[in-house]
Amino acid sequence: MANEMFEAQAHIYKHALSFANSMVLGCAIQLGISDVIHSHKQPMTLSQLVSELKLPLEKSDAIHRLMGLLVYSGFFATTNTILLDESSENQQGYILTPSSKLLLKSEIPNLSPFVRAIVAPVSVNPWQSVGDWFLGNETTPFETPHGAPMWEFFHQNPGFNNVFNEAMASDSQMMCDCKEVFQDMDSLVDVGGDTGIIANTILAAFPHLKCTVLDLPHVVANMPDTHNLKYVGGDMFHSIPSADSILFKHVLHNWSDEDCVKILKRCRGAIKDKNEGRKGKFLIIDMVLDGDDEEANMTEV
Repeated sequence: MANEMFEAQAHIYKHALSFANSMVLGCAIQLGISDVIHSHKQPMTLSQLVSELKLPLEKSDAIHRLMGLLVYSGFFATTNTILLDESSENQQGYILTPSSKLLLKSEIPNLSPFVRAIVAPVSVNPWQSVGDWFLGNETTPFETPHGAPMWEFFHQNPGFNNVFNEAMASDSQMMCDCKEVFQDMDSLVDVGGDTGIIANTILAAFPHLKCTVLDLPHVVANMPDTHNLKYVGGDMFHSIPSADSILFKHVLHNWSDEDCVKILKRCRGAIKDKNEGRKGKFLIIDMVLDGDDEEANMTEV
């Protein structure tokens, strides 16, 4: 009985303190820890890391604790390394993992901008206001601390809007490994495509495509068209431009099942079947809930 109680206590403490994982990851990105270790080109000891980050020596213990949590979380790993100095002492050195390699500012894809946007106060404050939102009249928790719907707030705060756009651009870089999906397309509509970040990522790989970005009029009002990219201000519930492929990236999860059905029906009328018997494509990039234990991390996300 006592063990069960202490396990329950640990469970509570773990979830109460889970915010620290996000903040520590944001701190690692702010300090550029992944980039420093990558530039070192070999396992990096704690003293080398503190020196390269130009941090006060008295904060070495704090960095050691920070790195301990990041290692435990899988963002870095440790290995033995021999320092080529007088002592030739065998010490632990930090190395990158697949996760921290995705945070390198010099590489593509680079998810650092996405993390910075997620751990920013603008994104975190609505979570701290969820209880007040349930007791209030605002439509979404975002409105409770910020006083405006998310997209309106972004429009009024261009600084964070740029942070958000950079986050979406970095997330879109992950599509580089899915090129076969776009190879036989001639035209594409990116619904809810904001300022064309995703469309431009796709066009960089497939310049022959004709892309259209559909978003609210104020979002695309000042966006210039190019020879293969067009911006259309409108409402996906009322009209979607015609194309042989339609893309929704992180859009449908914002809407109810009933609204999604309405959107999909509107898309069916907009998709053009191609010649030679090929059908048009409807592409959804979003999170899917799955009870498979092998994909537990993705399900939790």
